[in-house]
Amino acid sequence: MQGKLILSDGTVFLGQSFGAENPTSGEVVFNTSMVGYPESLTDPSYFGQILVLTYPLQGSYGIPQVKYWESAKIQVKGLIVSNYINQPSHFESQQSLGDWLKEQGVPALFGTDTRMLTRKLREHGVMLGRIELKAKSGKLKANEIYDPNKENILPYVSRGKAETYGEGKKNIVLIDCGTKENIVRSLVKRGARVTRVPWNLDPLVEKLDFDGVLVSNGPGDPSQAKQTIANVKAMLDKNIPIFGICLGSQIMALAAGGKTYKLKFGHRGQNQPVQDIKTGKAIITSQNHGFAVDTKSLPGDWQEWFINLNDRTNEGVRHKTKPFMAVQFHPEANPGPVDGGYLFDEFLTYL
Repeated sequence: MQGKLILSDGTVFLGQSFGAENPTSGEVVFNTSMVGYPESLTDPSYFGQILVLTYPLQGSYGIPQVKYWESAKIQVKGLIVSNYINQPSHFESQQSLGDWLKEQGVPALFGTDTRMLTRKLREHGVMLGRIELKAKSGKLKANEIYDPNKENILPYVSRGKAETYGEGKKNIVLIDCGTKENIVRSLVKRGARVTRVPWNLDPLVEKLDFDGVLVSNGPGDPSQAKQTIANVKAMLDKNIPIFGICLGSQIMALAAGGKTYKLKFGHRGQNQPVQDIKTGKAIITSQNHGFAVDTKSLPGDWQEWFINLNDRTNEGVRHKTKPFMAVQFHPEANPGPVDGGYLFDEFLTYL
């Protein structure tokens, strides 16, 4: 079945359906990774978005068991690729990418000119769009397309109740704003006990027994997460060790009194170079974010930690004297390089 991606400015990109046969809408973003589509599609940070994969061959190794996913289901609203391989070849493959998408009700198109689409998004910035399979093309009204930045979407991706992992002596409260599973794995394998709590739970009010806090990745505009920001501010005021990852970094900056802003087309891929300003060390990182911290807006006792070597935007902040640290990239990887994994070890030294 032929389908089309219609951007909010009326631009139409054609393709063939290989996913669920239902329309969808969301924010259209692109990812430059060569591998890792099962992890990316299950990353809760993509909730509300239609994902365009720039690498031309997708589906070749199928879909592995759920234990290798980053959440329990596909999080994207839709998928756009150039070439789709329907017969996967990998010893861990459980099913094809297309069958997985159909099973989970997510539409997808292949045969689309993803190079032209990506160039348009780079030039004009990320745009809202809609995947149609039978409807006529045409310019869509703004209220016909879902915009994930217009509401607080953390309740859609966060766990509804507290869960505990591991048996370590040090207990870390993980504020689940859409946590990737490998954040939990990364902490547990280092000997920590992890108490994963909903996005709006206040550990201080609940009187939890914990040694530190990790504020997770997640989707949407960080300024919409007002309850999480307030809870994190209360913990900053008590000098509790805190580590923020991706959205967690933005929430920490807002809690400290800083500001965030929307990037033109964001950073999504496994090949993003960042540099530690103090040491000069550069690492390659996995990233998935559309907002960034305005470091000039932070109080004087905070400092920039990492910068992106492609566009010089902020990739991490930390407090000059207190145990507060945050990075915009994903040290847990999955997909991507593990260069930043040492940051979990550094956080654990605070506890």
